Amino acid sequence: MEILLIAATAREIEPSLNHFAVKEGDTAFNFGNHRIQCLITGLGMVATAFELGKHLVTNSYDLVINLGIAGSFDRNLAIGQVLHITDDSFADLGAEDGDQFLSIDDLGFGQSVYKPLDFGFKLPILNELNQVSSITVNRVHGSDGSIAKTLTRLSPKLESMEGAAVFYACNQVQIPALQIRSVSNYVERRNRENWNIDLAIKNLNDYFLRLLNDLP
Repeated sequence: MEILLIAATAREIEPSLNHFAVKEGDTAFNFGNHRIQCLITGLGMVATAFELGKHLVTNSYDLVINLGIAGSFDRNLAIGQVLHITDDSFADLGAEDGDQFLSIDDLGFGQSVYKPLDFGFKLPILNELNQVSSITVNRVHGSDGSIAKTLTRLSPKLESMEGAAVFYACNQVQIPALQIRSVSNYVERRNRENWNIDLAIKNLNDYFLRLLNDLP
């Protein structure tokens, strides 16, 4: 199987690269009968869509796996918990009409919510994870007012800056995608002392290595 592993930053998949002794400058490794190509897109939906779209013009894959960390709106989700994102939306793509937000759907210019294509085989290990909805944003939330409005409008569990762009790009070229994220922080007034990025990355990569063993 040909697999594309993508992340916004190298740090998010560094433990997996170290596990397979991927040397600096290399971009791929083998696992059994699988060839895993790595792509670091950079932060944000624009960089992600551009790098992924450019790459997929000349490369074809059976599956795209997006690994990353995320902020959680839900305090019932633990810091470091790994989750399966089943749908993702461009949360701030639209227009303001006074105090009302009009999504791109409301405006009639497209859609904001994307789901990945089915990859056509079973991965039993996914049953270990909670399935959640996420939003993709250009500006992460950090005020009580904006957080409350977003929860009322979209009821998301997580937010990232890349996820919906991955689903969008993969859907355009009809390639199945899988998005796995771990919680690094809660969505609140910005306070990095409450974050645990190291734990989130460790748990994310531990799960990914187990997931590889579950591939058909």
